[in-house]
Amino acid sequence: MNFSFYIARRYLVSKNGKNAINIINILSFIITIVGTAALFIVLSGFSGLKEFSTGFTGYFDPDLQVTAVQGKTLEIPLSRKRALENITGIAVVSEVIEEKAFLSYSEKNDIAYIKGVPENYDQIIEPDSILIYGSWLTDNDPQVIIGAGIADDLSISVNDYSAFMQIMVPRPGTNAINVMNLSRSFSTLDAIATGMFSVNEELDNKYIFMRLSAARTLLNYSDTTASALEIKLTDPNMEDDVRKEIEALFDVDIEIKNKLQLNGALYKMLNSENLAVYLIFTLVLIIALFNVVGSIIMMILDKKKNLKTLLDLGAEVGQLRRIFFLQGSLMTISGGILGLLIGMAFVYGQMTFNWVYIAPGIPYPFAMDWLNVLIALSTIVVLGIIASYIGSRRINDRLLSQAKL
Repeated sequence: MNFSFYIARRYLVSKNGKNAINIINILSFIITIVGTAALFIVLSGFSGLKEFSTGFTGYFDPDLQVTAVQGKTLEIPLSRKRALENITGIAVVSEVIEEKAFLSYSEKNDIAYIKGVPENYDQIIEPDSILIYGSWLTDNDPQVIIGAGIADDLSISVNDYSAFMQIMVPRPGTNAINVMNLSRSFSTLDAIATGMFSVNEELDNKYIFMRLSAARTLLNYSDTTASALEIKLTDPNMEDDVRKEIEALFDVDIEIKNKLQLNGALYKMLNSENLAVYLIFTLVLIIALFNVVGSIIMMILDKKKNLKTLLDLGAEVGQLRRIFFLQGSLMTISGGILGLLIGMAFVYGQMTFNWVYIAPGIPYPFAMDWLNVLIALSTIVVLGIIASYIGSRRINDRLLSQAKL
């Protein structure tokens, strides 16, 4: 067995000469365990929050969305739609219309985006996953599905036929609004909310769904005009090939976005918060691992006589430094592994038994991600090795010359 490793292992597992040094070593070991466990738990919590936050938008967003680079609409003649449907990898194609509109109901007003969708749109998203009241759209054009935030602002109840909600959009070519006769300036549709959806605060306050035919009538669009195409893929791995074939079918510049690109701001915010918390906890670990440096130095001072004996027997200064470097590294690595196991046990317990709740009935989301295991373990190992190296450098010829046998 390697000489330095053998002595380092003995120093690590055996009691030292002074009780204070034993206490410092134990505290350093405990701090390493707690720091690693805390880092892994926090990273797993943020991974869970990321899945929780983006999971709802996953029900709402298509696999691919095609829009025009210039202008607000695309022309989708029947031949182009059939060609899109025949592309290998595309399961469903839906034309949608999206436009900002003015809403009025019982003397309350709001601004939202109408989203006209065809009958097959329930194959693009999962309506049952976002609906909280009522039912999805039927063939009845005056029906709308309203966001929960808009419903609160307008005090609208689902399936309330006592009053209609007015949806108004400016007429094309209207330069000024005639307040005395709004019908000249706005196209108007009276509708009933037959369902209410909830995804997140932003979307709940932004959208109402209606049938595509009603949206086209309201906006005076032709049957081949759409704001965007929303596509469901048979296999997400075929995205790149599908993109190329879609681009080949259009004679205008188009932009194609997947779910990640449609929610770029949300992903960027979550990743930034995750990075910030990781850096904060890493700083805490750096401060905590000063205890490892201190415990190594205390051990060196306590073992000066033994080190002098080893030096006289032929050991080199580098070998003596390696003893305490290995001791500190073994302490942090073993503490990191134990802390990681404790953190994994907590995360698994939370996922299984729901110990911690965000709100009544909503357990705090955690995710067991092997990337977090690697990050937590590599962080404590790297920092522990650095701390051990710093502490072991305390051994030098001057220190050993002061030791008296």
